[in-house]
Amino acid sequence: MNKVGIIGASGYTGAELLRLCAAHPELSVELATGDSQAGTAVAELYPSLAAAYGDLAFAPYEDGAADGLDLVFLGLPHGASQAIVPGLLDRVPHVVDLAADFRLKDPALYPEWYGEPHAAPDLLERFVYGLPEVYRDDLAGAAAVAVPGCYPTAANLALGPLVRSGLVEPTGIVVDAASGVSGAGRPPKPNTTFCTVDEDFTAYGLLHHRHTPEMEMVFGTSVLFTPHLAPMNRGILATCYARPAAPTTTEAVLGALHEVYADEPFVVVSERSPSTKATLGSNTAHVTARADERTGWVVAICAIDNLVKGASGQAVQCANLALGLPETTGLPTAGLYP
Repeated sequence: MNKVGIIGASGYTGAELLRLCAAHPELSVELATGDSQAGTAVAELYPSLAAAYGDLAFAPYEDGAADGLDLVFLGLPHGASQAIVPGLLDRVPHVVDLAADFRLKDPALYPEWYGEPHAAPDLLERFVYGLPEVYRDDLAGAAAVAVPGCYPTAANLALGPLVRSGLVEPTGIVVDAASGVSGAGRPPKPNTTFCTVDEDFTAYGLLHHRHTPEMEMVFGTSVLFTPHLAPMNRGILATCYARPAAPTTTEAVLGALHEVYADEPFVVVSERSPSTKATLGSNTAHVTARADERTGWVVAICAIDNLVKGASGQAVQCANLALGLPETTGLPTAGLYP
């Protein structure tokens, strides 16, 4: 049994990590920190976790709290991981960070996209980008993992294989994606209250959303990305557009996805248009693609649960690889319905 800690366990991604670890036969949660909720019982903040964590309370984070653990998940807001990772890397065998702090390899991108210089730029190269379907070999045994953002996960699973195979041009890529409100985190915000979100659908982060450089890093090209906020709790639907490199067909682009994902346990390729509800509670991505001969565009679509494959589930998937466990251990492939 591997002893794990969740630093920043009181947020939505932390709660999802607690849920997934409770069903994991090889992970035992020994530490769950949440500075804003220190002293609060997990069951009090999240009654859904009461049966699994009836005696556990959120603790404040202190130096040395992770000593003796095999792996630590970080579910902190952007910027917070940079302050504690330098001390953790030498004390814990494996660190899996769900924030954006160590995703980008170029430190110059952080002032541009996150508004401040990186506090530990010398550590960026030590982190593996945690998208197993692309970087599985690098994740095996990795000491430090940066889990991708939810939007880049969906976009890269949809369009990445077509870019890498040369079926579409690596320029002029457009990504339109919508997310459930849980993607904005647990703390209340004026733009995420029920009265603001209900019966509404809005675009935000126009031209400068922070997930853009992640997509560009994996695609290797510039991306025009527009995110949207949908009136639902969970889910991401990413619709991606690219120009074909040569005349192609729907059969060809779907065939390319089938070939790439044939042995992937968490990707379903189908002619069906993906649905966010089909992914609810699962670590599975649903993808499809079309080639429109009339307009000369290729469309690739992916649906995921933003808190599972888009965050905590993918973190556990990476942890399994880092710890040498079967990759699918403890992770649900079937969604909840209705």
